[in-house]
Amino acid sequence: MAITIGPGWSIGGGWSITDAPAPPAALSYKAIFGYGSAANGSPYSMTNLVSNTGVVATDTTGVGTIRSSLAAAGYGGDKAIFGYGFNYTLSSTRYSTTNKVSNTGVVATDTTGVGTTRFDLAAAGYGTDKAIFGYGSNSGSTQTAITNLVSNTGTVATDTAGVGTARRLLAAAGYGSDKAIFGYGATSGGSVSMTNLVSNTGVVSTDVTGVASARTALAASSYGSSGQAIFGYGGGGTNLVSNTGVVASETARVGTSRSDLAAASYGTDKAIFGYGFASGVTAITNLVSNTGVVATDTTGVGTARLGPAAASYGGA
Repeated sequence: MAITIGPGWSIGGGWSITDAPAPPAALSYKAIFGYGSAANGSPYSMTNLVSNTGVVATDTTGVGTIRSSLAAAGYGGDKAIFGYGFNYTLSSTRYSTTNKVSNTGVVATDTTGVGTTRFDLAAAGYGTDKAIFGYGSNSGSTQTAITNLVSNTGTVATDTAGVGTARRLLAAAGYGSDKAIFGYGATSGGSVSMTNLVSNTGVVSTDVTGVASARTALAASSYGSSGQAIFGYGGGGTNLVSNTGVVASETARVGTSRSDLAAASYGTDKAIFGYGFASGVTAITNLVSNTGVVATDTTGVGTARLGPAAASYGGA
């Protein structure tokens, strides 16, 4: 007779505890910050890799079109993708260009863009191995709510009609292991705090009334072992998101107040906020524990800049 020793595990038929195969180890992701611009708007394409213990590496020479105000997300289980963006120095050019990141952190050359060119958008993973880009501004102060889904091989789909309030300068993160959430941002009428949940098939829901401070130019990331998320900075503190997509009230900000920064998860269950603008461009980072506690500033590494994007990658 078999003896159950855990969900899906038992001893029987000649097996002993020492014979039983070990459960799979949790994946230990790394992160990558990329692109961005100087305070005067001059864009970059360099990247900074983050180890699975949260250590930021020095600059890696940039690949592809230089730009800022873009977005990034993980896809395919162990890769990442940067997409869209803005180049102030080229007559305020907007892009739909993407750059894939391998599972070793190598950034590929440009892939021809799909869908509406825009900037100040957000991106997140969903469905365990896919991603979604959404919202942003495509010309002047014209905001959009359109989204573009990304397959588990990194193929970007054409525009999906927007759902909810069109806006820019928002943030997005995965939650609950296979869903995503867009939150906060700016409309032509000012800052907002609404959110839009994304199902595990990439369907965006209508607006959910916001919690706490309306704000823009913030960042967000997943964290924790059970699929939580965190929105932070951009003129406010932080807001934790449960693994069912419920946004908590605001937690007091820790470290330097700044905007136009980026965030990503790393390790098995932690996150990192980095870069941004605070009376000048910065390279400082703030680590986030697996319980959502934000640490004080870590001295910045690499080129200080605003408007970068960040995503997790790897997993080995």
